Amino acid sequence: MNARTGLGPTDPAAAPAAAGSTTATGPTAAPRSSDSLPSQSGLSAAGAGRPAPARRRGLRRIAAVAMIAGPGLVAANAGNDAAGIATYASAGSQYTYGTLFFMVLVTIALVMVQEMAVRLGAHTGKGLGALIREQFSLRLTALAVGCLLLANTGLVVSEFAGIGAAFELLGIPKWAVVPPAAVLLWALVLFGSYRWAERIFLVMSLAFFSYPIAMVLGHPRWGEVGRNLAVPHLQPSSDFILLAVALIGTTVSPYMQFYAAAGVVDRGAKPEDYRLIRADAVLGAVFACVISLTIIIATAAAIGGTGPLQSASEAARALEPVAGPGAELLFAFGLLGASALAGAVVPLSASYAIGEAAGVERSVSRRFRDAPLFLGVFTAQIALGAIVALTPVDVIQLLIGTQVLQGLISPIVLVYLLVLTNRRSLLGAAANGPRYRIAATAVVVGVALMSTILLVQTVLGWFGLA
Repeated sequence: MNARTGLGPTDPAAAPAAAGSTTATGPTAAPRSSDSLPSQSGLSAAGAGRPAPARRRGLRRIAAVAMIAGPGLVAANAGNDAAGIATYASAGSQYTYGTLFFMVLVTIALVMVQEMAVRLGAHTGKGLGALIREQFSLRLTALAVGCLLLANTGLVVSEFAGIGAAFELLGIPKWAVVPPAAVLLWALVLFGSYRWAERIFLVMSLAFFSYPIAMVLGHPRWGEVGRNLAVPHLQPSSDFILLAVALIGTTVSPYMQFYAAAGVVDRGAKPEDYRLIRADAVLGAVFACVISLTIIIATAAAIGGTGPLQSASEAARALEPVAGPGAELLFAFGLLGASALAGAVVPLSASYAIGEAAGVERSVSRRFRDAPLFLGVFTAQIALGAIVALTPVDVIQLLIGTQVLQGLISPIVLVYLLVLTNRRSLLGAAANGPRYRIAATAVVVGVALMSTILLVQTVLGWFGLA
C-alpha cells in the first residue's frame, strides 16, 4: 500500500487484465496491496467446512460490501453535489411532484450505466479512457475526452460556486473561502491522503440524510406523490424538457462512468471481485437517487409551485421542518461536504480519462514528477474552477446550466460505454447479454432523444420559432 494515500496499486494501467483481453499498457504491475478488494473465495474460506447460520452469512455479506464501498458509492453520491441539489430542489419548487416518474426512469438508467462501467474496470483491468483508446480510432478517442473535459470544466466551476454559496449562507464572502478550499483540495490529492479526505466529505454529505426526515415532517400529499411515482407525467413545454435534461445530466453525469471504472482499477480489482464491486455500484446508485427523490418531495412540500429557485436560501427552506431556524446552517454544512467531494472527484475523472487515453501514469498515489500529465490536468481544473467561481455569476443558473450541458454530452459517452460492454472480444462471457443489451440501448436512445429535443428547441428559439 502506498504510504501517502492509502490506495492500492500505484499504476492502474498495470492492473491484471481478464483472460482474453488485451494487455494493459504501462510498466509491470505493482504488488497488490492490502487495500485491494476481498475476493469471493477469500470471503467464503473462513466458513469452509461448516454451514454458517443465515444471520452470520448476512452480516458477512454486509461487512464485505462495507469493505469495498468506494468508487461506485463515491461516484454516485458525488452527483448529489451543489449542482445536483439545485436541480432537484428546482424540480420540486417548479413542478412539485411532476418529475418523480421521470426520476424513477433516471434511477434505472443510472444503475445500469454504473454497473456497466465497473464491470469494464473489473474484467479488463483498465479504465474507460484506456479502453476507448484501444478500441476506437484516435479521432473518436479525442471526441470522448473532449466532451468529458467540456462538461467537467463547467462542473468544477459549479462545485466551487457551491462551496462559496455554502459559506455565504453563513455570512462569509466567497472570496474568503474559495481560494483556500481550492488549495486544500489540491493539496489533499497531491500530498495528503485522498482516501481519508474522501471519507470526511462523505460524512459531511450525510447532512442530506435530513431531506428524508424533512420530506416526512413536511407532510407532502402522499396520494399525489404515489401517483406521480407510478404514472408517467411528462410535459411538452421547453422548460420541462430543459429541466428533464438537467436531471439526466446531474444524475447520469459522464464523469461518473470514467471515475467509477478508473476507481475500480486503481484499487486493484480482479474479475472475481466483480460481485462485490457490482453491489457497491448498484447500492451507491440507488442510495443517491433515493436522496434525490426526497429532495424533490421535501422541496415540493415546502415551496412547491413557486417557480424556479432564485437562491440557495430558497433551497434550504425545504429543511425547515427538521432544523427550523437552523435550516440554512444544516443546508450549508451538507452543501459544503457534497461540493468538496465532487470538487475532487470531477477533476480526477478527467485526469484519469486523459491519462488513460494518452497511455501515461495516472494514479493519486503518484508524485507530480511521476505523473505530470495526470496531476497537471487535475491542478489546472482546480485553478480554473476556483477562478471562474469568484466572478459575479448567478449561482443557481450556473449550477442548473452545467447540468444541462452534462445532459447534452451524456449520450455521447454512453454510446462508447454501450459498445464496449457489448463486445465479447473484450469481455467474453461478461459482455452484455441479449436482454441487457436491449435495455441498455433503450436507456442510451432515451437520453439521446431528450438531448436532441432540447437542442432542436434551443435552435428554433434562436430564430423565434419556439
